[in-house]
Amino acid sequence: MADQERKLDVDEQLAEGTLVSHLIELRQRLVWAVLAVLVIFIAMFPWSQEIFLFIAEPMASVLPEGAEFQVIGIADSFMVPLKTTFYAALFVAMPVVLYQVWGFVAPGLYRREKRFAIPLLVSSVALFYAGVAFAYYFVFHLVFGFFVSVAPEGVANNPNIAQYLSFVLRMFFAFGLAFEMPIAVFMLIWSRLVSIEVLKKQRPYVFLGCFVVGMFMTPPDVFSQTLLALPMYALYEAGLLMAQFMLKDELKAAREARAQAESDNDA
Repeated sequence: MADQERKLDVDEQLAEGTLVSHLIELRQRLVWAVLAVLVIFIAMFPWSQEIFLFIAEPMASVLPEGAEFQVIGIADSFMVPLKTTFYAALFVAMPVVLYQVWGFVAPGLYRREKRFAIPLLVSSVALFYAGVAFAYYFVFHLVFGFFVSVAPEGVANNPNIAQYLSFVLRMFFAFGLAFEMPIAVFMLIWSRLVSIEVLKKQRPYVFLGCFVVGMFMTPPDVFSQTLLALPMYALYEAGLLMAQFMLKDELKAAREARAQAESDNDA
C-alpha cells in the first residue's frame, strides 16, 4: 500500500513538472512572438503615414475630383495611422508567430502528423496572404468604385479614416479567412470527421453556404458578397483536389475498410 502511494506521488510530481515546463515554454514562445511584432512595429512606425496612404490608395483612386478623406475624432489623425502600422506589423510578423505556435505543438505530434503539419502551416500562411492581396488589389477597387458611383448626386463623398480602416480590416479578415477553405476541407478529410465522398455530394449546399457566409462577413451588398462567395467555392474544390492528391493512400485504405465492413454486414 505504501509503495503504491509513493508511486502515485511520483506520478503526480512528474505530471506537475511536465505541466510547469509546458507553461514555461508557452510563455517563452509568446514573448518571442510579441517581441517580433513589437520590433517590426517600431521599425515601421516612422512610415506610419505612408503605410496608411498605401492602405487608403484603393479608395483614394476612385474618389471624385476634389474629394478627400476626413478626420472626425480628435485623435484620429494620429491613432488611425498608428493602428494601421500595428496591424501591418502583425501581418508581416505572422510567419514568426505561427512558427512559435508550431514549435510549441510539434513535440506532441506523431511522425505521420508532422509529415503534413509543415506543408499545412506554410499553405495556411500563403493562403491568408493571398486572400488579403486579392481583397486589396482586386476587390477594393471594384467595391469602392461601385460605392462611389451609386452615391446620390450632390452628396460629398468624403470617407472617415477611422471607419475606412475598420472596413478594410474587416474585409482583410474575411478574405484571408475565406482563403483558408482548402485547409479546412483537407483537415476534415484527414481527421476522418467527414469522408471525401460526403463532401462531394454536399457541393450544392456548400455553394449556397458560401453566399450565406459572404452575407455575414462583407458589407450588405450583393457585389462584395459575390466576390467573396465565388472564390470560397473555388477554394472548396481546390481543397478536395488537395486531399485526393495528398491523402491518396489514406483514402484508398478507408474505401477498402468501408467495402470490407459492408461485405461483412451483408454476410
